[in-house]
Amino acid sequence: MIEVEVRGDIEHAIRILKKKLQLDGIKKEMKRREAYEKPCDKRRRKTAESRRKIRKLMFRMDRD
Repeated sequence: MIEVEVRGDIEHAIRILKKKLQLDGIKKEMKRREAYEKPCDKRRRKTAESRRKIRKLMFRMDRD
């Protein structure tokens, strides 16, 4: 559960909440679930995500 402490300025608290949602990936997940995703598109998205993760790990290992 994401919590944001409000100290007077509600707009500031909303900005902080949106930033936390974005960092946790919840905002992206909500947008993805708005519409139906065909199985072939789902497979394509998952393979692209896994390739991105592998590439990121390889880059981190090369850097160290």
